[in-house]
Amino acid sequence: MKIKRNIKTLALALILILFLPDRATAQGMPVYDNTNFISFAKSLVESAKQTSQLLKTVQFLKQQKENIEKVNNVIRQLKAVRALAKNNQRLFDIVQHDLREILNSPYIKQSEVNKVSQSFNEIIENSLESLDYIDQILSSGSLKMSDAERAAVLKEKELESKEMVVEIESKTKRYREIIAFREMQAVINGRKTTY
Repeated sequence: MKIKRNIKTLALALILILFLPDRATAQGMPVYDNTNFISFAKSLVESAKQTSQLLKTVQFLKQQKENIEKVNNVIRQLKAVRALAKNNQRLFDIVQHDLREILNSPYIKQSEVNKVSQSFNEIIENSLESLDYIDQILSSGSLKMSDAERAAVLKEKELESKEMVVEIESKTKRYREIIAFREMQAVINGRKTTY
């Protein structure tokens, strides 16, 4: 708007200078062809209109870019939440099936049951705390964050949940190896020797 106003003001000033008779007859004043000046003024006005239209187009494109960024952030949030749900489901499945199998094994000593349970419980509690935090982030009004900040936090929590899955899988593998080793020891110790 300022550019358009400035161009119109400049065109008016030039017209006044050229058409004022006392200024036009002053000694040393150059003589201008009024038709060229009028076409120049018209082209200035037309240029101002085009500039104004260009500024509107730039503003429109900027708004569309912001809208696309918002949609991208929402999609990132949805993907992160989906991955979090999948990872937490994996954690609960491991605890529900594999932990029960480990604890019911005759090769896990009674003194080890609490230790095994506690190591799995710590991971599950951490997972539940992450889910509570995510619930706060996604609920409207509890934490004031932009979509980009929320997407970044969700991505971070997604990575943490992947690490928890890896950790619980490695613990499960380690306990199964202990059980397999003790089972093999029992077989070896229970073998009859023939000399």
